Amino acid sequence: MHGRAPTAYSGYCNPCIHLNGVATDTPPAEEFPMSDTARTQLDVTQVREGGCACGEHDEAVPLLDVRVIPHAIRHATIFGALGGLRPGQQMDLVANHDPLPLLAQLAEREGEAVAHEYLERGPEAWTLRFTRHA
Repeated sequence: MHGRAPTAYSGYCNPCIHLNGVATDTPPAEEFPMSDTARTQLDVTQVREGGCACGEHDEAVPLLDVRVIPHAIRHATIFGALGGLRPGQQMDLVANHDPLPLLAQLAEREGEAVAHEYLERGPEAWTLRFTRHA
């Protein structure tokens, strides 16, 4: 079983058998209640306006190439990325087909809050630029 993911999860971690079948004496997590002193406090004044406080920022328009994302999670990934855009921000998307079903879903979910324009129209790739307005 070494190196293989479990096929089912029971919701409880046996304290005697841990990852990769290695024996351990660590009790289950519910036996370690989190106290206030165990929590890390973040000074909210360190958060930059409109940013995440990591100290990094994008100079260029980010590109999301969804051709490498599994189909089962592709649209959710795109909606998550678009949801992270602030008004005025843009994102480019590369797909292996004209994403008309995605655009219909996006119009239903976002209305006119997110606009798009085609930068490239196939046949190998379709590139769209999305702009968040609200």
